[in-house]
Amino acid sequence: MLRHAVQRIGLAIPVLFGVLLIGFLLMQVVPTDPATVRAGPQATAEVIAEIRAELGLDAPIYVQFGKYLWRLAQGDLGVSIINNVAVTEELGNTIGPTLELMVSALFWSIPLGIFLGTIAAYWRGSLLDKAIMAVSVAGVSVPVFFLGLVLIWFVGFQWQLLPFTGRGGPLWSMDGILAIILPAVTLGGVFIGPVARMTRTAVVDTLSAEHVRTARAKGLPERLVVLRHALRNALIPVITLIGLQIGFLLGGAVVTETIFSWPGVGRLAVGAILSADFPMAQGTIIVLSLGFILVNLAVDLLYAVLDPRVRQA
Repeated sequence: MLRHAVQRIGLAIPVLFGVLLIGFLLMQVVPTDPATVRAGPQATAEVIAEIRAELGLDAPIYVQFGKYLWRLAQGDLGVSIINNVAVTEELGNTIGPTLELMVSALFWSIPLGIFLGTIAAYWRGSLLDKAIMAVSVAGVSVPVFFLGLVLIWFVGFQWQLLPFTGRGGPLWSMDGILAIILPAVTLGGVFIGPVARMTRTAVVDTLSAEHVRTARAKGLPERLVVLRHALRNALIPVITLIGLQIGFLLGGAVVTETIFSWPGVGRLAVGAILSADFPMAQGTIIVLSLGFILVNLAVDLLYAVLDPRVRQA
């Protein structure tokens, strides 16, 4: 188990370096000059040149990247060009709301997707199975922004049942719970379909396995056969999909936070890119990429828990 964990962590390090390199180069090819943004539209060429020297933008790209990595190693993500606030401070204020949104979305969508997929597999070929699969396909096809706008228009604006702008407060408060319902439903709604479809496929394959037939021959109740012997062994491909979808969920969080004015990392990233705040944009890219890497690392480690063959490899 420890050897498997060390190997996966070792593979994650070059991936993170590649993300840092690509994120840095993307900021270099943007036509907007950070020095011009900080100086303002009325600044003279001399002032802009001084700011470029202060920011180190007059150095070669490889020198800038080396200094960038050195600052990252020290935990320094730079200072925002727009509001002159440390990037780490802004990220510290937005990571919490983003985690609240993602956990809330996964809290209800993963169990529901696994439940629907298991039900569809148990009654495969029935009308219920076809209905669940039809809903799953529809859920996969609906864009995040469309579902969010529909919920805002009907639930928030027309019926005025729930708030749809901003974060009402911490998740443990009533205002926070009410404010997070619509964003969490929007973000998790597109997650149910893939999980349900993968669960159905995996459970259908497992129900025909020899150990399941043996369990039935022993006279075990069908509920235990499905839950203990079929579903548990079918979770490995489902967990793979969940890990990949959580990564894509970070992209959906950017759209969801923008639509609902949720003060998270995704909304911060959009604002930083639109305002050409390069240090802030690079900081948000690092956080989102690191979240994707950590999720996939957790999925790899979970393999070793569920499948003994992975531990022995």
